[in-house]
Amino acid sequence: MLAAFGLAAALSCGGSGGTSADVRSGGTSPTGTPAPAPTSSAPKLDGLSAGSTVAGQVSLSASVPAGTAKVDFQVDGATVATVPAAPFATTWDSFSVANGSHTIAVRATDSAGTAKAGDAVPVSVDNRIGHVFVILLENHDWSQIKGNASAPYINGTLLAQGAHAENYQNVPNLHPSLPNYIWLEAGSNLGVTDDATPSVHRLSTSQHLTGLLNDAGVSWKSYQEDISGNDCPLSYVNLYAPRHNPMIYFNDINGGLDSGNAGCISHVRPYAELSRDLETDNVPAYSFITPNTCDDMHDSSGCATTNSVANGDAWLSREVPKILASRAYKNGGALFITWDESEGGNVPIGFIALSPLAKAGYSNQIAYSHSSTLRSIQTILGVQPFLGDAANATDLRDLFRTFP
Repeated sequence: MLAAFGLAAALSCGGSGGTSADVRSGGTSPTGTPAPAPTSSAPKLDGLSAGSTVAGQVSLSASVPAGTAKVDFQVDGATVATVPAAPFATTWDSFSVANGSHTIAVRATDSAGTAKAGDAVPVSVDNRIGHVFVILLENHDWSQIKGNASAPYINGTLLAQGAHAENYQNVPNLHPSLPNYIWLEAGSNLGVTDDATPSVHRLSTSQHLTGLLNDAGVSWKSYQEDISGNDCPLSYVNLYAPRHNPMIYFNDINGGLDSGNAGCISHVRPYAELSRDLETDNVPAYSFITPNTCDDMHDSSGCATTNSVANGDAWLSREVPKILASRAYKNGGALFITWDESEGGNVPIGFIALSPLAKAGYSNQIAYSHSSTLRSIQTILGVQPFLGDAANATDLRDLFRTFP
């Protein structure tokens, strides 16, 4: 089953008989709520009973003694928010602590500076990854990206916000693009060794990632820049390349090379629709994203500049913040940014993991490959068996504080 995510405690304001909250919807601050009725005793955390399970953005409010001037909300004895006026309510980001047992309490202070502490309420934090986004870029060694002045967004922002791998490589000697894209989908290149279109490579197996997702009822979309959305894009159009869209090579997705196949059309959508889906909180559990051949660092001919790295970095700087601002990401999302292959040698390519659960600013030297990414996606989304070499791969858990 798809891992649970975005769990929020739905808390009442002003009530005296708290009840357990276990609502997986990413709570919000109860702004505009009337101030709770003052009490003559110690302050009390409203609506949250001992033993509650919480996650994501957790709404907190308090009942307080008369004359209260401010309220401190505390987690494990440390103040996480101070509210200086009624209504005494706030939102706590539970991603700031590890999964497991914690306590939440309130402390009320009156105008004379006298503080009264309420009883601490034990809760269990259970944050998990619930949405996976993958952005695949093109044909660069990590040494060509890391520290490159043409990639200020990657180097100045993404590496600080996320965790990254220093020893992530495509499968040794596997080139060109398509075999690596197929590997990310199936844990094998399935005999594909060139960039030919789906009409040449008719892959009949259902043992591939999106096939497993379909069987399990887990939602997914392939967001492709420059397609119309009116057909199953089996051929080149504008700056869209079928070789960068691995799902459409499988017969169970393309309907037997049917450009009018409704299932394919519903899953393979124009990239421009991602913004709408993010804004309406309607993104699928798995989003595979391919920029066009100017924006993915593949080419410089006819592109915004003649610097392919700069073109791709600029695209990321415009598009990644849209994902990071979404509810799907904030309540347990993970964004994986990687490259399909090196320039030719068996050397590291880039891999960056962004998530509220990632180790910000962290890197490691663990040997990873596209099989690691596939295994991790399968683990997060709960679909088995592990496909091809994913069964033998090291997953990406070391880049996260909590996984999956």
